[in-house]
Amino acid sequence: MTQPSTSRPDSIAALNEETTAGRTTISSMVVQKVAGLAAREVSGVYTLGGGVSRAFGAIKERIPGSGTVTTSGVSVEVGEKQAAVDLDLVVEYGARIVDVARAVRRNVIAIVEQITGLEVIEVNIAVNDVHLPDDDGELENSRVE
Repeated sequence: MTQPSTSRPDSIAALNEETTAGRTTISSMVVQKVAGLAAREVSGVYTLGGGVSRAFGAIKERIPGSGTVTTSGVSVEVGEKQAAVDLDLVVEYGARIVDVARAVRRNVIAIVEQITGLEVIEVNIAVNDVHLPDDDGELENSRVE
């Protein structure tokens, strides 16, 4: 009788095993970046991070040599073979939040597992804000001048 196939290739388990040729470890920063990029790919996600982390990221981006902030709104726990991801999202107004969260969770799991070989055991999502079209600039019909 043939064994039922699993959705994870055997190379995932071998990734973090110590072999005679050496050991491979994956930094939590790598998992953060991959998860953040995977979340941003989903339609309906405006940005990652809450108000404070977005403000801090905007300041940090202005500092020469600081590079781009790709991990704002993403925190991870990484073990030898597994990872857990926490995301803070800002969703576009009009997008169905439940569908966006489901799509983000699927995409983050698939891409993190594909790129790192780690098993993603959970992706926790907190939707902290909704981006309105008028948020990009000043309101034209402001009551206060």
